[in-house]
Amino acid sequence: MKFGKLPSIDKVDFNLASDPPHNQTVLSAIPKLNTKAKLYVGCTGWSMKEWIGTVYPNGTKPKDYLKHYSKQFNTIEFNTTHYRIPTQETIENWRNDSADDFKFCPKIPQSISHSADLGLVKDTIKVFCDVIQGLDSKLGCCFMQLPPYFDKSRLALLETFLKAFPREIPLSIEVRHESWFENGDTSFFDLMEKYDTSAVITDVAGRRDVLHQRICNATTVIRFVGNDLHPTDYERADQWIEQLKIWIEAGLQNIYFFTHEPDNIQAPEMADYFVKAALEKLQVELRGPEFYDANDGKQISLF
Repeated sequence: MKFGKLPSIDKVDFNLASDPPHNQTVLSAIPKLNTKAKLYVGCTGWSMKEWIGTVYPNGTKPKDYLKHYSKQFNTIEFNTTHYRIPTQETIENWRNDSADDFKFCPKIPQSISHSADLGLVKDTIKVFCDVIQGLDSKLGCCFMQLPPYFDKSRLALLETFLKAFPREIPLSIEVRHESWFENGDTSFFDLMEKYDTSAVITDVAGRRDVLHQRICNATTVIRFVGNDLHPTDYERADQWIEQLKIWIEAGLQNIYFFTHEPDNIQAPEMADYFVKAALEKLQVELRGPEFYDANDGKQISLF
């Protein structure tokens, strides 16, 4: 992910932002369930031949990547849908080829997110939503990444979009324009809370303002952008475990945590580290990877 990348991270303060006081109000209003919070950890794609021998068993063919990916991880930040709306047949194949507890988090097509009217004039929103609901129980939280030029002057347009988007489909939205975060402005977060939509939290070196830490409903989506498994990547992951512990104890129910590393090759290793730390320190429903030993082809036990 190029957004927020820096040539050097030597001077970056990677400490998490303070927890906004309003989070407690939001979390306290969430109905309490007699179940563990659900934590989903994954990467941003499965078509990585470099993972064969470690994430995937030796000899894995491209047609089987999803099957093996979904055995290792329980979710994916699914960028494929950003570029085209899939066919119903493709949706059925994805659903049938993935593990029973797997959750797809489809990215809203750019024909919606990057159009001047957010897809409101044509029937693009309905077409996408009708198709994506074919994932059935494997549909996680849809994710809309608004373009960098989408500033807070378009707040009314965003609200019109939220009115049109089916309420039964979980949705999280990422804004990038600096105006959304200036002078303590909360208009975006207030709107997300009003429409039971989560605000994507992005932890990336070059844009610490998008690390806003706001909780708007019972779900949060976190995009964690690492730096080639630099020591600070692990320190940041540890901080996130402590932050999630606070939110979970206060009532947060669903967490999607996506690891990004340059070229995506090292993302599974970062995800594996995060899963192990979460299983050790958090009371959550979670399963994680059991990678393969590149030398003998056998799976390495999680514990």
